[in-house]
Amino acid sequence: MRNFAVSGQKTPLMSGIGHAARLRFGGGAAGIERMEAALVGTAFEPHRHDTYAIGVTLAGVQTFRYRGEQRHCLPGQWHVLHPDEPHDGAAGTELGFGYRILYLDPALVQDALGGRPLPFVADPVIRPARVGAAVANWLRHIDDPLDDVEAAEITASVADLLRAHGTDPVRGRAALDLDAVRRVRALLRDDFAHPHRAADLERVSGLDRWSLARQFRAAFGTSPTRFRTMRQLDAARRSLGAGVPPAEVAAAVGFADQSHLTRMFKRAYGVTPAAWTAAVRGGAARVGPVPGGSAAGPDRVHHAGHVLTAAAERDGLAEQRVADVQQR
Repeated sequence: MRNFAVSGQKTPLMSGIGHAARLRFGGGAAGIERMEAALVGTAFEPHRHDTYAIGVTLAGVQTFRYRGEQRHCLPGQWHVLHPDEPHDGAAGTELGFGYRILYLDPALVQDALGGRPLPFVADPVIRPARVGAAVANWLRHIDDPLDDVEAAEITASVADLLRAHGTDPVRGRAALDLDAVRRVRALLRDDFAHPHRAADLERVSGLDRWSLARQFRAAFGTSPTRFRTMRQLDAARRSLGAGVPPAEVAAAVGFADQSHLTRMFKRAYGVTPAAWTAAVRGGAARVGPVPGGSAAGPDRVHHAGHVLTAAAERDGLAEQRVADVQQR
């Protein structure tokens, strides 16, 4: 990766989560979130999402530990993370890295696959040729709003990718009672601020608690408890982004106190609420064109008063080069 040059000096792309990092959220829809980030150093401590995460590295080297192995994602390469799989995130060089990522609710994937169990992609790093233009297109212009037709198209594109390159992790198990687990999911989604006892979930689902725990994970890639926690954190992020004090946020979404919110937030996202809020407020960063798409001029990243030319341009991630790779 080439160095960024500002007044003849080598300058990092960013300086880490919590220290002038940049997170920028684009247009989304129910169960779909798109984000762009520019980071350096150990950007995220070990954490896990309850969604699929499909991302592309735009600049620098992205390194992360996933399922016991250290992985590296170079510019133009894609990565797929399964729901509830622990991982971290760091820059492979001192100059940092930039990426765009799509978070997709596994329930949408399952709907798109006709109720089949969630696919699992064993190798998280994917070459551009295996991803295809259909998926890449949805990270090309993340600021564009999504209507329900586009949301369905995104879901179908990602579901097809996962089915093509994944395996069925629950092959041979008993059939899922999808209606039962969806009733529990709806309860936890709509009433996340209040705890629910195992007996409550048994009553809603008609399943015993052990069958429910197994079937819920098979259907949605996570446990009922974790699903509820992530809905609490979704609401917390919205409130924090709107400037609501953390203590008030914690009480409103059902955490015991601000410390409880901080612990769960860091466990889910690898950063504290304060660091996340600072990064989002600085989120005007644009780190480069998505491979497979066209760049409307050189993207820029603003840091410490300097304007840095994005590494995606410096490293030659032009549209034609990626198109050539995808044709191989």
